[in-house]
Amino acid sequence: MIQIENLTKVFHSSAGEVTALRGVSFDIEDGDIFGIIGMSGAGKSTLLRCLSMLEQPTSGRVLLDGVDLASLRGKQLLAARRQMGVVFQGYHLLMQKSVRQNVAFPLRLARVPRAEREAKVNRLLELVGLADKADAYPAQLSGGQCQRVAIARALATDPKVLLCDEPTSALDPLTTRQVLELLREVNHRLGVTIVVITHEIAVVREICNKVAVIDAAQFAEGGRTDEIFAKPASNITRLLLGVEGGRKHA
Repeated sequence: MIQIENLTKVFHSSAGEVTALRGVSFDIEDGDIFGIIGMSGAGKSTLLRCLSMLEQPTSGRVLLDGVDLASLRGKQLLAARRQMGVVFQGYHLLMQKSVRQNVAFPLRLARVPRAEREAKVNRLLELVGLADKADAYPAQLSGGQCQRVAIARALATDPKVLLCDEPTSALDPLTTRQVLELLREVNHRLGVTIVVITHEIAVVREICNKVAVIDAAQFAEGGRTDEIFAKPASNITRLLLGVEGGRKHA
């Protein structure tokens, strides 16, 4: 389980302070496909970076199975980070490396023996439907194929949690459905908890069993997706759904 407790993140710059998150609290249970949704600039990507410990919270805590991630250092922190695979917006693939080499990269960093590494890469490419593209390069792939490579790479260290930052924002509707189906399969077959950061209501409605709505750096509401979308309590959720004051926008 991931527990987010009173999480606040403040950035400091020459222009002053910017509060990206303010007092955010909610839980993500094992096995969830959990959506975090909000408008652009609401703080969603900052939240993902705090979950993955790419950013240290200013205050509050992120706990993974009861362990405060901010309290970890050295090898313990590295081990915890390997429990959270990240699929970044824009893929972040190594353009001079083949598909096989991209997926193998975290395994090489972890010094996994070559035979074991190659076997795992083959299994992951089979899982994401790219076994025939192992020796291709990212520039030769479609956007959906690049996203599949990114998902395979994020799964290489056998994480408990897969964090996906806007995983379908650059994809056409058909490819979006295919990627969401792959995430559903990963959740079902591997038992990986999936967190999807998105501004697209349709993505959350399609794949997420639970959702948290973030508005202007704060938690607005959350719970089961069907219940939240059926009876939205916050103005931002109604706006995202295209409903205001009980009426759909024309």
